Amino acid sequence: MTAPAATGTAEAAPARRSRRLPVRAPDALVVAGYLALAVLLTCGQWGRPGRLFHQAGDQILFEWMLARAARAVTGLENPLYSAQLNAPDGVNLMANTSVLGLGVPLTPITLLFGSQVAFLVAVVCCLAGTATAWYALLRRRLVDSRAAAAVGGLFCGFAPGMVAQAGAHLHMAAQFLVPVILALVFRPDPRRVWRHGTLLGLLVAYQLFLGEEVLVFLVLAAGTFALAYAAADRATARRLAPALLGRLAVGVAVAVPLLAYPLWFQFFGPGHYRGMPFHAYGYQLDAASFTASARQTVLGDDHLPGLLAPNPTEENSFFGPGLLVLAVVIVIWLWRRPLVRALAACGLLFALLSLGEQVRLDGTSTGIPGPYRLVAELPLLDHAVPARFPLVCVPVLGILLALSLDRLRPRPAAERPGLGALRGRPAAGARAGGVPVRLLWGGAVAAALLPLTPTPIRTVPAWPVPAFVAEGGWRAHVPPGRTLVPVPPVTGAGVSPAMLWSARTGLAFPAPGGYFIGPRAADDPAARWGAPDRPTAALLRRVAETGEVPVVTDEHRRQAVEDLRHWRAAVVVQGGLHHGGPVRRTVDALLGPGREVAGAHVWDVRPLVG
Repeated sequence: MTAPAATGTAEAAPARRSRRLPVRAPDALVVAGYLALAVLLTCGQWGRPGRLFHQAGDQILFEWMLARAARAVTGLENPLYSAQLNAPDGVNLMANTSVLGLGVPLTPITLLFGSQVAFLVAVVCCLAGTATAWYALLRRRLVDSRAAAAVGGLFCGFAPGMVAQAGAHLHMAAQFLVPVILALVFRPDPRRVWRHGTLLGLLVAYQLFLGEEVLVFLVLAAGTFALAYAAADRATARRLAPALLGRLAVGVAVAVPLLAYPLWFQFFGPGHYRGMPFHAYGYQLDAASFTASARQTVLGDDHLPGLLAPNPTEENSFFGPGLLVLAVVIVIWLWRRPLVRALAACGLLFALLSLGEQVRLDGTSTGIPGPYRLVAELPLLDHAVPARFPLVCVPVLGILLALSLDRLRPRPAAERPGLGALRGRPAAGARAGGVPVRLLWGGAVAAALLPLTPTPIRTVPAWPVPAFVAEGGWRAHVPPGRTLVPVPPVTGAGVSPAMLWSARTGLAFPAPGGYFIGPRAADDPAARWGAPDRPTAALLRRVAETGEVPVVTDEHRRQAVEDLRHWRAAVVVQGGLHHGGPVRRTVDALLGPGREVAGAHVWDVRPLVG
């Protein structure tokens, strides 16, 4: 997820690299290629409002968050909280993945084209932006070869784990600030500590509003890399430490005041919770996953990844055998470089942590305790999902690939005198740049990466927003202070029609339920998915899942009225459902006959609830 990149070692930053490189046409072509690939991967949804990426509930969540950010900007509302969902209690957005760092700048797109287009633009920006940021860092700090930097950036932005996360988890895919933050942290120039520290603090604060989990992984990975590099090259570490610590101190001084209130709101504001609604240690990866092919690659299938990863969005370790072999060869080849040793140590550690508390191999527990067991109870790590640790390995591998390809760049012996020494490399004449070697190694890299070529993110059909909702017919039935209740009024972890309808209409109406994390009750802050189930919500969800119509009693009817009053309901609306008939008959038995209006079945419940 984050990259333990050595962006500021003595070997990685000669003086000329501290200056900005001019942007040339080849650089623009590289970035255009990244953008084109990102658009291609999202092609299953452009212009198709009836399709969602395969983890439909997650996309609905982030569409809603983007729509909510746009509403907060235009309405000057509190961006950390919303009463438009989970009526009447509302949702603490700071305690959920609200991605304000994406939603606020994408407000014009959300308002003009809707939440689905905004979501797709966000996915494209996350993938292509992350690749571009790593490409720029590699070109300016670590390699001379534009091709080597382009390959490294391509892998960092479009590795199987990044594509898997992008289709569902914007907060995990938004890593375009990670290389910039690392470049500032490990900057070799001891000057301008205040300026660079201030910028570092601002970027860290912004990253928090993109994704807190990425920021946590970034801190852990950067710390691990720094310690590993210090062990590998103590003299350089001692020389760079004062400026590095100074930048960190200034960065903390800038970030803390900016983040104090949002973090207070997250942990103590209305709708805050404690813990997580799931056991993080249950989301671990199988050791065999590191040599397997992910679903979203040219060689992927649906069967094997399902055995080796907890779900399709967590296929973060599927690097394939060829790339792992190359990584070992590169580390042995370039072992004399402290940068490579530090990268290897960092990548290996995070790969091992992903195996969880007990190592599994090919779907079977080996009984071998995993290293995650040693850190599972530590602060920050106690909520970290082990399956996401290999995201740190992505940029590690990308940097190693770029370093190896850069060694093959042909260069006259007299070119740039002293550059090799500055970077801790052999002299130019000793470079492995012969044509046969370049062809052989280039072919090996291509053979390892081609099986990882991503395919368009899979989509699934979604029920369209009923015209009654999309065209505003509901407005005649919902006075201020009242809500529109979808059927079923999902309040757990299931796909929520309320969130989709709300997102696609720009949060035009308040609704109960939703897909979020909140407290179990007003007096119990323990985390759970969604709001506590009301009896009527649970009843209708069972019918929607099974298609079985229950025997409706007077007690059910009395409870339905009580629940509708709790939700402050004015109208109940049923759109498309797989078991739509049984659900409609159940609601008719609870509330009386409804009527068909503009593609929806509608029950006006104002006479019932008063």
